[in-house]
Parts: sequence; C-alpha cells; structure tokens
Amino acid sequence: MDTESTYSGYSHYSGHSKKANRQGSRDRHKSPRSKDGSRSEKSVTIQTPPAEPLLGNDASRTEDVQDDNWGETTTAITGTSEHSISQEDIARISKDLEDSVGLDCKRYLGLTVAAVLGLLVFLTPIAFILLPQILWRNDLEPCGTVCEGLFISVAFKLLILLIGTWALFFRQPKADIPRVFVFRALLLVLIFLFVFSYWLFYGVRILDSKDTNYQGIVQYAVSLVDALLFIHYLAIVLLELRQLQPMFTVKVVRSTDGESRYYSLGHLSIQRAALVVLENYYRDFTVYNPSLLMASKSRAAKHMAGLKVYNVDGPGNNAAGQSRAMIAAAARRRDSSHNELYYEEADHDRRVKKRRSRLVVAVEEAFTHIKRLQAEEQQKAPGEVMDPREAAQAIFPSMARALQKYLRTTRQQHYHSMESILQHLSFCITNNMTPKAFLERYMNPGPTLQYDRDRWFSKQWTLVSEEAVTSGLRDGVVFVLKCLDFSLVINVKKIPFIKLSEEFIDPKSHKFVLRLQSETSV
Repeated sequence: MDTESTYSGYSHYSGHSKKANRQGSRDRHKSPRSKDGSRSEKSVTIQTPPAEPLLGNDASRTEDVQDDNWGETTTAITGTSEHSISQEDIARISKDLEDSVGLDCKRYLGLTVAAVLGLLVFLTPIAFILLPQILWRNDLEPCGTVCEGLFISVAFKLLILLIGTWALFFRQPKADIPRVFVFRALLLVLIFLFVFSYWLFYGVRILDSKDTNYQGIVQYAVSLVDALLFIHYLAIVLLELRQLQPMFTVKVVRSTDGESRYYSLGHLSIQRAALVVLENYYRDFTVYNPSLLMASKSRAAKHMAGLKVYNVDGPGNNAAGQSRAMIAAAARRRDSSHNELYYEEADHDRRVKKRRSRLVVAVEEAFTHIKRLQAEEQQKAPGEVMDPREAAQAIFPSMARALQKYLRTTRQQHYHSMESILQHLSFCITNNMTPKAFLERYMNPGPTLQYDRDRWFSKQWTLVSEEAVTSGLRDGVVFVLKCLDFSLVINVKKIPFIKLSEEFIDPKSHKFVLRLQSETSV
C-alpha cells in the first residue's frame, strides 16, 4: 500500500521547486486504472481522515506505511482503489473475529467462575458466625472474652487473605493462552471441595442440631480461615516460586534471518514458556526488517535469470531434466558469484559510512543553533522563545535530507515516520541530550519495543507443538511460534547436573626460590 501523502511535510524541508510539486500533482491525477474498473486482489488501501498539518503544510498525512523517498519526493497518491479487499483478506478477517470471540468467551467464563468462588470463600466464615445469631439467638450460650477475641482474629485474617488474593490473582492478563493453566485450575477445584466439605459438616452438625456452643462455632470459622491461608501459601509456591529456579535453557531462532538468543527457564508448561519467550523477544531481538532479506533474494533471482536451458532432445524431455541442468549451471557459476557478493557488501559498507558521516555532521551543526534559556534570561531575551516542539521543527530541515539518505541506505526508512522523528528530536532537546544521543536510535536497528506499536506488533501468534501445550518442559522439546511474516523456533535443553569438588591449598605452601644464572643481569 503506497501512501506517500504521509510524508508530504518532508518535501517542504528538502526545498524542491514548485515545478516538482506540479509534476507530482500531474502524476497523481494520471495514476493508472484498468478499463473495467477491476480492483486489485491483494492490495488494501485505506484513506484515513486528515490530521493536523506539520509546519504549516496543508497536505494531509496518514499513519500507514511510508514511502522510501520521504525526504526528497513530492506528494503523490497511487493505487488501484481506495477501498479494495480480496476474498483471502475477508476469510482471514472472519477467522480472526471468530477466534477472538472464542478466546474472549473462554477468558470471561474463567474470570466469572473464579470471582464467584472467591466471593463464596470470603462470605463463608462470616455466614458461619452470623447464621446461629439469626436462627436461634436466644438458645446460644453467652460469648465470653475468648470468643470475642476470636472475632478480631477472624477479621484480621480475612483482611490478610483478601490482600494476598488481590496481589496474586487479580492482575491484568498479559495474553490469552490456548489451554487452561493446570495449577490454577487445580487450586480452584481444591478450594471448591474444601469449602463444600466445610459447608456439609456445618449443615449436618451445627444447623440441624442447632448447637448452642457459640464459642465452638466461632472456632470452627477460625479454622476455616486458617486453612484458606495455607491454601493461599500453596498457591504462591505453585504459581510463583516453583518456576524461579532455572532448569532449562531454550534457544530461540528467528526463521527469516537466523537471529538467536538464549534464555533460562524453570518448571513451566509449553504454553507459559511460549509467553516468556515472546516477552523477551520484543525486548531483546532487533526489529524484523524484511527489506534486508530482499537483497539476497534479488541477487539469487538475477543469477538464475541469466541462465537459459535449450531442449535439444525434443519435446519429449521432462521438466526434471531442465531443473537439474539449471541447478548444475548455477553451481558452475557459484565460483564467480562470491566476488560479486564481496564487492556489493564492500560498496554498501562504504556508502553507509559516508552517509553516516554526513548525518553526524549535519546533526551536530543543527544542535549548535539551540541554546537553553535560564530562568533569569527568559525575561531578558529579546528574540523569539520557542518550546521544544517548535525548536525541533526549526532545526529539522537542515538534517532531514542526510537522515533520509542514511535511513534509505540502511533500509530503516519504513520504521521512522516524520512525526516520530520530530517527537524524538523534541524529547532530546527537552532533556539536554547530545547529538550522539539523538542519533543512537537510527545508527543501528534497536529492539522491537523501540518502534511504533502499529509497525511491529503482531496481534496473533500460533503455537505449534508436537507435545501437549499443557505439559511441562523437558529435554529435547521443540515448538514453534508463528506469526504472519516469520516464526520463532524454540529448542529446549536441560541444564546439566554439575558436580563441584573442593581442593584445599595451604597458604604456607606458597614459597619461592630465586635461581640465579651466570648469564642473567641480576
């Protein structure tokens, strides 16, 4: 999808002539269309409403994918249709909607069951104490000092249990997992059976017989609260402490470029290990850049395009022979292709270094025109006083062209929009950051979380595993996390058992003797 109108503000910075703008306007009106008005089957072009213009430019800008030439081209809008969508996109969108509805129902059902059970747990001790007072108050024995002290004990224990339950269970979910969390489900079943057994005993031995020993009834409620506190401690051990000790080392490899990382994990199920891997992926892996992979593909296609196969045996020869002939010819040309790769990489490194030097000089010169006014100077300054945003807009034109060329050379231009660069520049100006600190984001590809969320975030990940996703990690397990553009291959290895021995060295044994020879200078 080509929406060059997003970066029309850069044409103002680059200083192009009005003739170029008129030529871009003519190109916009001459965008090709098919005669029958047919729409593209794979392209989706969505025109967003115009936002606030930057630097007084009246051209609207969008938030979609940007053009590579945002620093030096004029505004042009191309495409086959403003609203076109294919059958494949409709099927994919409908499938995503069905999956999201199913996941939402499952998540809300689990939360509802947990909330109802938690409410029952907290109301049960209170009901145990209040029911005798309501049903047979006149027949109860008087509550002494010990009984009244138990009221305070129940109140504070319930308060502690409430705070602990809130801290452990009532947290914002980070992801939707495909299967039930086994330990949490077991804890819910255990709590339900425990409370049900207490209610059964209470109904048979206290409600039916109308027990008059009120102190014993209160002690029975206290024992319930104590047991619930122990169950909460068990939940902390199973849900939090058990996974802290590292037991496995996982290797995560991105399928497209082979970038890999190693992580240490404890006793986790495969689906929870996948969540940990994804959390670390967005933080540690560099952003996925498909433009870097296009160079090798185009080079291979260029080499194969230079090969021609002639069928000298007539039309009866099969296609397999032609394929083998092309593979053999490509293998013979392999000896010379490495020279082309070497010179291409050397030329690319040279251009990157050259444009990096120009960018550094341009940014340093731009930052020299900014001076922070002190509190006592703000009243005396006769000139114009600007805020950080206005200062960033003032110095950005002097570095825009150099930055655009450098990002194009390193194939990072589609990750940095004009608005994001201006925001980063104003942030650096506000915090008195140096030009080197400003350029750190653009010199090398950063982690995935550094960029705009709409450009890297994958809403749907698919977990592929031969083992059940609720089973625990073990040595040799391999599972895959797939998204739309690439996949993460995870290989699990168990940390080996280490046998450490001890050897004692007597400090008095460190004695040395100086040996002198006739030819030495000592």
